Amino acid sequence: MTIGTPELRAAMRTWAIEILGVQGDFDVLPTIGSKELVAWLPTFLQAKTVLYPEVAYPTYLVGALIANSQAIPVALDAATWPDADLAWINSPSNPTGRVHSDAELRAVVDYSRRTGTCIASDECYLSFPASKEANSILKIAAGDNRNLLAVHSLSKRSNLAGYRAGILIGDPELIAQIREVRKHAGMMVPFPVQRAMTVALADEIHVAEQAVRYRARRDVLQPALEKAGFQVHFTESGLYIWCTRDESDWDSVSWLADRGILATPGSFYGENSARFIRVALTSTDAAIAQAVARLHGA
Repeated sequence: MTIGTPELRAAMRTWAIEILGVQGDFDVLPTIGSKELVAWLPTFLQAKTVLYPEVAYPTYLVGALIANSQAIPVALDAATWPDADLAWINSPSNPTGRVHSDAELRAVVDYSRRTGTCIASDECYLSFPASKEANSILKIAAGDNRNLLAVHSLSKRSNLAGYRAGILIGDPELIAQIREVRKHAGMMVPFPVQRAMTVALADEIHVAEQAVRYRARRDVLQPALEKAGFQVHFTESGLYIWCTRDESDWDSVSWLADRGILATPGSFYGENSARFIRVALTSTDAAIAQAVARLHGA
């Protein structure tokens, strides 16, 4: 149960090869969601120094704090990064929806080769492109997966958020190290969830349908936000719109709240984001339409 049933392991490997484009020697491991993995990976790897994007999902920082690691926010250019034990990247990004270019991913791989740093690539939103397709770092690695891990989530891909179903793919030696810790620390994915993961990974139709649904919601909500004075930045993929009216994020959140629309202040994602907000596309089509009507009425 720790390593996954034979059926699930086969499904994860097939999905990694056929959908992500993974080559070479690699291993797979089911995880209790991706949030839990993000929070505990620095502890599992005994990382003393952890890099994370300066605009980022806050659990990267929290995971480093749990491990009592030195946490350093960094810009996207890997050529500027200091040496570290673990470095997080996130493409497509939560919250911005920005997609790393292949050149940027190659720079991250080059950094890892030069320093020996473990790279953890959070790719949970890869299935939902808008204006730009995202590649896994393992595809860019072209078969040399040393010190590389890709993190994926069926919460996003297959709407299994309550199931807590995630996947870790990459360097067999790193995954073996994590697996040994898991044998004692627990965190095994329950058998019924493993069965559900096996079924979900064998089907791409529902994923494509979801991607169309999110693009359609973005296509109606983004123009309404722009008409209300917001400028949209990045938002190339994923489930969110990242935008600003060049005012305090809390002023923007308050203005939307007065119209019955909830958004997340950008300062939740780093000090450099205090004039942005994150708007989710995860409400129903009816709720999105209602939000658009309220924005047009503003």
